[in-house]
Amino acid sequence: MAIELVVNGKEEQVTSSPDTPLLYVLRGELGLSGPKFGCGLEQCGSCSVLTDDGARRTCVKPVSEFEGQNITTVEGLPALWEKDKDVPHADLHPIQQAWIEEQVPQCGYCQNGMMITTANLLANNPNPSVSEIMTAFSTSGPSAHLCRCGTYDQIIKAVQRAAELMA
Repeated sequence: MAIELVVNGKEEQVTSSPDTPLLYVLRGELGLSGPKFGCGLEQCGSCSVLTDDGARRTCVKPVSEFEGQNITTVEGLPALWEKDKDVPHADLHPIQQAWIEEQVPQCGYCQNGMMITTANLLANNPNPSVSEIMTAFSTSGPSAHLCRCGTYDQIIKAVQRAAELMA
């Protein structure tokens, strides 16, 4: 029995077992490489996606839990910006552009989750303070995002730059 998902604005029917983690479906069945397998325990944030409920982890949550929701991966951010702001043919979301301008990625493994969380943060708070940005990327608890390279200063600058670009 197929499970119907809307991923990056496109209706998809997936044939994976309903208890398969969404991350495995996104990467294995749909060929999306943005969400990453990091810890496998929902603790690092590398597997995050945007849903109707905000940023969510996907490494252990079953695909069936996401049926009927809009799912946006980092690959879908440009189309999300284009749709939300009526910007035709945006190659990059302002968040992705800010990441480039501030030269955030080193190894890049955590960047998917960092950009997804930034999109969620800026959707709810278009001009966050440094403290609010730090809280969004807390290094402990259910919203933790881990960057093993320690690019947190550049991430904060990139979030601020993205807020400027999106204003």
